[in-house]
Formats: sequence, structure tokens, C-alpha cells
Amino acid sequence: MLKNLLHFQHPARYLNREINALHKTEEIRIALAFPDTYEIGMSHLGLGILYHIINQMTGVNAERVYAPWLDYESFLRKKGLPLCSLESETVLKDFDILGFSLQYELSYTNVLNMLDLGGIPIKSEERMSANKSYPLILAGGPCAMNPAPLAPFIDAFVIGDGEEVIVEIIDLYRNYKNENLHQSEDFLKGLSKIQGIYVPAFHQGHPVRRRIISDLNIAPYPEKPIVPYMNIIHDRVVVEVSRGCTRGCRFCSAGMTYRPVRQRNPETVLRLAKEALKHTGHDEVSFTSLSIGDYDCLSYVLTEFNRRNANDNIALSLPSLRVGAIDPEVVRQIKTVRQTGFTIAPEAGTDRLRHVINKDFTKTEYTETLKILFSEGWQHIKLYFMIGLPTESDQDIASIRDMVKEALNIGKSLVRGGLTINTSISVFVPKPHTPFQWLGQTPLDVVEHRQRTLKRMLKNKHINFKGQHIPTSLLEAVFSRGDSA
Repeated sequence: MLKNLLHFQHPARYLNREINALHKTEEIRIALAFPDTYEIGMSHLGLGILYHIINQMTGVNAERVYAPWLDYESFLRKKGLPLCSLESETVLKDFDILGFSLQYELSYTNVLNMLDLGGIPIKSEERMSANKSYPLILAGGPCAMNPAPLAPFIDAFVIGDGEEVIVEIIDLYRNYKNENLHQSEDFLKGLSKIQGIYVPAFHQGHPVRRRIISDLNIAPYPEKPIVPYMNIIHDRVVVEVSRGCTRGCRFCSAGMTYRPVRQRNPETVLRLAKEALKHTGHDEVSFTSLSIGDYDCLSYVLTEFNRRNANDNIALSLPSLRVGAIDPEVVRQIKTVRQTGFTIAPEAGTDRLRHVINKDFTKTEYTETLKILFSEGWQHIKLYFMIGLPTESDQDIASIRDMVKEALNIGKSLVRGGLTINTSISVFVPKPHTPFQWLGQTPLDVVEHRQRTLKRMLKNKHINFKGQHIPTSLLEAVFSRGDSA
């Protein structure tokens, strides 16, 4: 497709031929679609894992497609051009399978938009009744745990871990395609018999057993991740050290739906990091999981990683650590090369409300955590809180202010120079399959008042306040718990 990409914002979003991108020509062609921009989609580990698995299979190739930004979409529609994959610039309607990764409810409209831009009717029944062949439309990811809102548009949903089931889907598709029956109802019925697959046309409310990878140590994992030509959200090597969480925070969908906890052994983690560094040239590695502080071998992995990479100037980073999981040795290992970001998530301001949401830590643990971080030289930390939680009161809001001010005061007593407390305030959204799924949201006017109150309370040159767009949280709740009606 002839176009001058310099006319568009961030033209590297639409380039191909990145380092480690794969280009194959096979009988079965699959497009892995992420319904958000390139820099967000390229930071998503799950899509990278599927890309690796599919492209290892004989007779199958996987390509990528991301949601275009407004300027590029406007260009496509004005010129009457379709949305294409990156690797071969194939129009989406010409693939055999198109699989969407559902990470965030507000991306659902992007799913429909990408189908339309790709020349594909958005409704399943329209595709089935058409006189021409269209791709099988799959969807998976955390939002697939409630498939109902997208059920009219998606042919089949993957519920749970995707590493094994994607191979079974492709094998079944191959068998039906060989007999030219891949567009038939029999094929969809065959899909519905695979554990972890929900087919709206046939299940009609029957329960589906979630797919679970039992052993991460033998699960496929990309050792040559794609290196983009632009900065992305997580521009580093990412190694998943464990999956699942036992903490049971009552608002957390991932903590409930990704159980049980499965851990990679430390040598596997270190090998994956070594291979990815060798094939990408990155200078930072993030060891990640839902609750990284609960990884049994965290201290060993950090220490051994630093020992093995002592001469290579490779930095370490971790996702948000729970209060009480931070000890001086872990902090020292993280800052061995340079201090990367540090986030802790108290979530609520009082012991009472933390008990309600099952976020267990004491005020003493919080204070000690801050002292460790600032004593080890951190000048910038991020605190993550939630408002609108069930049973929340004005006192809980005032206590968030107190916790942020306490962090500021401890920091001032231990840090010389610039000190910044980044305070992020999100809004509680009840999620399906959590203990709080049956609860409504706090009225938006109340949440807006509390957010404004907090912003006023935390006005300080050392505090960066970031609040969520309140109306967005209502839309998220609608899609999160919506049905198919």
C-alpha cells in the first residue's frame, strides 16, 4: 500500500520489519489483533507469547495488527483503504483467523472498528450467512471472562490461559479447512467441545471450564521478542516469573481468575532473561507477576541476575510491590545499576477499609517500607490508591491524604535534593468473578467530589496528583458486568 507515513503521528506505528519480527508464507494465516495503539499492544506480553507459539508451528504463520490512531484511520476511510497486518500488509478479511486480545473493556469499540476497517461484517450472524468466506473471529484475555457484551460479534472466546488451546484451535481448523468445512456450523460445534472455548452460537449459558497451564517451566515463551523502532510503554525485556495470586483482594479480577499460583524456577527465569537480552539489545529487564513480592525466589533471582550481568550495565525493574514485601536487600539489588521506578499500592487509606477489601498491611509496615525506599536513595515513588470502594467514608479519603503526607515527610527527612510523590487515584469498578461483582458503584457525583477534595488536600510542589476521568469508570463498569441483551 503506497502511503507517506511521515504524514501521520508516530509513523513507526505502521512500519514492519522490526528486529525479530517473523515473515512466513504458510497455508493457514492468523492475524493477532490488539485493539489499541501499537505502543500499548507491543507492550503486552500475551500477544508476544502467542506470536511465538504460532510461528513455531508448521504450515501456520501469525502476523500482527493494532488499532490505528485517529489520523491514520481518517486517511484509510477517506481513501477507501482497508486495515492491513504489519508483516505482509494483508487485508484483515483475507486471513483465516483473526484473534483479539481483550485487556480493557473500553477497547471493545476498537474491536468493532477494526473489523469494519478490515472489510469484515461486525456481527457473527452476518458473516455466517454471507456468500463469501470471512476469518474466524476469536477473542481472549482477561475481559473474555465475561464474554456476553461481545457475544454477538465474536465467533469463539478463549477462557483462561491460551498457550495450549491456541494449538488445539489451529489443529482443528486445519482439519476442517482440508475438507473445506472451516466455514461450517460443524466446525464451530467442534470448537465448542474444546475445553476453555466458549462459542456463543452453541453454549447458550452452559458453563465453560477455564484453561490452565499447569507448569510454566515447560510453557513456550519468546526468547527473541520483537524490538520496535519507537518507544513503547514497556520498552524493556519482560520475564513472567509467576502467574496467579493468592492475596485475594476482593476487587481484583486478575487475582481471582488467574489462580492457582504457578512459578517458574529461577534458572528458567534467568535463562529467558539472558536469551532475550542477547537477541534484543535492551538494557533493562523487568521480572513480572501479579504479586512479584510473593515469588519464592525473588531475592535469589535479583542477586544472581546482577552477578551474571555485572559488566553489562543491565538495569532491573519490578512492577508494583505490596507493602510488607519490600526488604532492604531486594531494594539494593534493584538499584545496583540504576534506580528504576518504584510503585507501591496501598489502595485504601484506613486499616478498616483495607480489611474490607482484603488488603492486609499495617501502618507500621507502610512506614517501614517508605523508610527503606528513601534510605536507599529513591527520590521518586508512586503511590496507587482507589476511591469509591464499598463502605468508603470521608475519613477514608482524609486518611489517603495522611498517607501521602507521611510519605512526603519521611522522604524530606531522608532524601536530599528533588523529591516527588506521584499519587495516582483510580475509581473502583466492580468486576465479574470477584466478591465485589454484586456491588454497585458509588454515585459519580460523590466520587467526583472526593477526587476534587483529595486533589485540593494534596496540592504541594512535591506531589504529582493524577486522577482518573470519572465518567470513564461508569462505562467500564457497564461493559465489565454487561450482558448480551
